[in-house]
Amino acid sequence: MQRLLPERGPASVEEAIGGLDLIGLARDERPYVVTNFVLSLDGRATLAGRSGPLGSDVDTRMLVELRTRVDAVMIGAGTMRAERYGRIVPSQERRERREREGLAHDPLAVLVSGRLDLPWDAPLFTESGHVLIFTSSEAEPPETAATVRVERHPGAVDLRRALATLRRERGVRALLCEGGPALHAQLIEAGVVDELFVTHAPKLVGGEGPRLVTGLPERERPVELAWLLHEPDTGELFARYRIPPATG
Repeated sequence: MQRLLPERGPASVEEAIGGLDLIGLARDERPYVVTNFVLSLDGRATLAGRSGPLGSDVDTRMLVELRTRVDAVMIGAGTMRAERYGRIVPSQERRERREREGLAHDPLAVLVSGRLDLPWDAPLFTESGHVLIFTSSEAEPPETAATVRVERHPGAVDLRRALATLRRERGVRALLCEGGPALHAQLIEAGVVDELFVTHAPKLVGGEGPRLVTGLPERERPVELAWLLHEPDTGELFARYRIPPATG
């Protein structure tokens, strides 16, 4: 892997992500929020309904490393139904490394689901762990092997309120959002996304389907390119963007 910006030189996934101190960037009122997506050249975020086929093993390593740098991982209901998540950090070695660095053994899994329509037979629920769900539904979740806690918001999930709850009541200092595009758009529109990690895959997908964001109102939102990496074996570009704080 080669670093193209800010200065050229050799790089690695471990060097690029392992040295990030996202925890230290926590705000008093909410966690520091980063997002991660893979996109095709024509901007698609999924292929055949899933994001996995777009990226390579290197992209997966980038995602897993990001998960090790945060207290919580947020997932939308649609993404949960499509990807059927299991344990957020499956590697025992990585979980032990988190503990050595003063983090919880596993990141908290955070789901946002308006209707509480979730795949309860997915490994995230059938294995032991902790899941926090923000929902506007009055339905009750079924019994699961995982410990599931539900926070209800009347009418619709208020993401600012949800992030404040995570920071104040769960001690979440840094949070990674893995989508989907509708949740991503809502977080951006709420002004609570600090960084975007985007894998640009050298593939043309075509068709109709979700992109980086869905339903985001049209207006210019500047971002700053922090670094750009190139993986010659796969042709992927890995970009880290920062969203400047709102002024005025």
